[in-house]
Order: sequence, then C-alpha cells, then structure tokens
Amino acid sequence: MTSAVAQDDEATDRELIDQAHSGQWDAQDTLARRHRQSAFVLALQMLGNRDDAMDVAQDAMLRFFTTLDSFDRERRVQPWLFTIVRNQVRDLWRRRQQRPGDGLVDGEALAGQLVDSANPEADLQRQQLRKSVWRAVATLSETKREIIVLRDFHDLSYKDIADVLKIPIGTVMSRLHGARKQLKAKLEEGGHHV
Repeated sequence: MTSAVAQDDEATDRELIDQAHSGQWDAQDTLARRHRQSAFVLALQMLGNRDDAMDVAQDAMLRFFTTLDSFDRERRVQPWLFTIVRNQVRDLWRRRQQRPGDGLVDGEALAGQLVDSANPEADLQRQQLRKSVWRAVATLSETKREIIVLRDFHDLSYKDIADVLKIPIGTVMSRLHGARKQLKAKLEEGGHHV
C-alpha cells in the first residue's frame, strides 16, 4: 500500500511532522529532502568548509528528527532547523577552539559555480563579486554574519531570525542595519561600490 506522503509531495511541513512523529518513514524522507539542502548551505555559509558543513548538516538533520516530540507546530520548520544548525556549528567551533569565520577568509567554498550563459565575461565578474562578498562577510563578527546570512541569503523573516537567534525583533533589525552598513563599507574598501 502506498502512503499519502509518497503520492503527495505537496503535503505541508506540519502534516509531514505529524506523519513522521507517528512513525511514517516516507514523511521523514520527504522532510529531509525538502530541508537538507538549506541546512547544508547555512552550515557552509557559517563554516566555509564543505566537509565540516556536510557533517554539521547531517548531525543537524539527525537531531531534527530525534526532537520531533518537542517541535512547536506553530513554528515553521526552517527556523527550527536553522537553530539546530547554528547550535551544531557553535559546538564545532567550541570543540576545535576555532574563531568563527576562520574557514571563510578566501571565500572559495562559497563563491558558487559559474553560470552557463552566452556572456562568460559577465559570469566571471559575478564569480569575482561573490568571492569579494564572502571575503567581506567572513570579516564580520559572528553576530553580524549570522544576521546577514539568515536575512539576505536565506530570506528569513525578522520574526524567524528572532526565533533562531533568541533575540527580540528590534535587536534583529538594528543588528541587520549595522551588519549591512559594515558589509557595504568593507566592499567599498575593496573597490566594489554597492
């Protein structure tokens, strides 16, 4: 017998959480497919190292599924998962006694792939700009880098960011403003006018 999840990949996250909580493995699989990439990307943006990011994302997904009992159905899954990823990253930094951002300095891991297009020169310029942006992001403090990544790269709402970082929305807004201002200044120092 085929389950409803296997037939309907459009189930909401809340429905999938309920189904996964009741032991439906295909619901867990659907949730994992839906959210593992964003968990990996966030870990990569925070760590700058693909192998570490893969380990953190994998650990975060495992923790995600082992904590289904405590999931607040009023929350969205992504901010909840991002909180887990953030905690896993911090645990890794503590274990290694590594300063946040050490792995991001060259920006290579985060620059992305060149886009195939009819204009290779424009693609190269975009690639160089991405590298410059990530170099500048890497120089920000941990709190400013987190705010920039969550809002500008993952498009989380102020409320979701406040939930992930466990700070008031007003603090999110002021930190974001300060982080963007500092990032703009660093990019301008590097010859990029934003």
